[in-house]
Amino acid sequence: MARLPTLAVVGATGAVGTVMCEILSARKNVWGEIRLIASARSAGRTVLCRGEHLPVRELTPEVFDGVDVAMFDVPDEVSAKWAPLAVERGAVVVDNSGAFRMDDRVPLIVPEINAEWIRHRPKGIIANANCTTMAMIVAIAPLHDEYGLRELVLASYQSASGAGQAGVAALHSQLTKVAGSHALGSRPGDVRGAVGDDLGPFPAPLALNVVPWAGSLLDDGWSSEEMKMRNETRKILGLPDLKVSATAVRVPVVTGHSVAVHAVFGVEVTAEAARAVLKNAPGVIVVDDPATGEFPMPIDAVGTDPSWVGRLRRAVDDPRALDFFVTGDNLRKGAALNTAQIAELLAAEFSRR
Repeated sequence: MARLPTLAVVGATGAVGTVMCEILSARKNVWGEIRLIASARSAGRTVLCRGEHLPVRELTPEVFDGVDVAMFDVPDEVSAKWAPLAVERGAVVVDNSGAFRMDDRVPLIVPEINAEWIRHRPKGIIANANCTTMAMIVAIAPLHDEYGLRELVLASYQSASGAGQAGVAALHSQLTKVAGSHALGSRPGDVRGAVGDDLGPFPAPLALNVVPWAGSLLDDGWSSEEMKMRNETRKILGLPDLKVSATAVRVPVVTGHSVAVHAVFGVEVTAEAARAVLKNAPGVIVVDDPATGEFPMPIDAVGTDPSWVGRLRRAVDDPRALDFFVTGDNLRKGAALNTAQIAELLAAEFSRR
């Protein structure tokens, strides 16, 4: 009987790492040993994973000895340092950070779209897409296959958890400070005054507000989150010249990233035909009946795996264009689930050896 491969989860105590353990517990077991790995300050803790309270090990080179697949959810700089070390020790790395996504020698994989690319990994590393890109790309891809995508204009509505546990903590803290006052929000500066310096990782109060900014500042006023949506969409779809313009907005939602999409195709398209395509697409659920108040919303999508799509309508002034809204759990398909799906493809590859 073939040996089941050994899996390492790096960053197991973080927001996404915790969800990774939940997903591993819920999905078909294709793994032998599972090693949970985190920084020195988390070493020694236990985390429930696959029905067991597994110990958390400190991140060291030796911890990867005997590991076949390593799922990473750590900051970019940590992945940049440790992923190559894990590969040197014999592991294939599935990385959820932004450290390798745009590296030409690292495939950027969404299994519903380009699973076959997994076989070409000259660095021994496979990248996972940004969580906002992930929410909309599983809906965009089947429409591209049917109609030939030409252009995207995107507005993202990104939740606090996209900034990690610090983002969620800051939002809850701010909500506590503004709760109970019916006057707050009606006068300039009053929300800022109530929140004070309790901004967390955000540049402005998030409670009772939306912040038209996410990520770090790049050239010409663009943010890193906006460029991720542009560059990653091009790479995943294999469309290096695709026109993409994105605006990233942070909203006071704990979990669930949403995207308003304006997509221009090479041929005419109707909302009815697009809806039929999406109903048959893997990883997509269509929730689209405005007459009865059925819309795709993060409050419903949280804790689920698909991307929820609705508000489908053909553009008024262009029969080749569609407008729609898509939302998904940024901690599940946007991060942990997609990483686990890629890892499972690798597990199947190991079992055939």
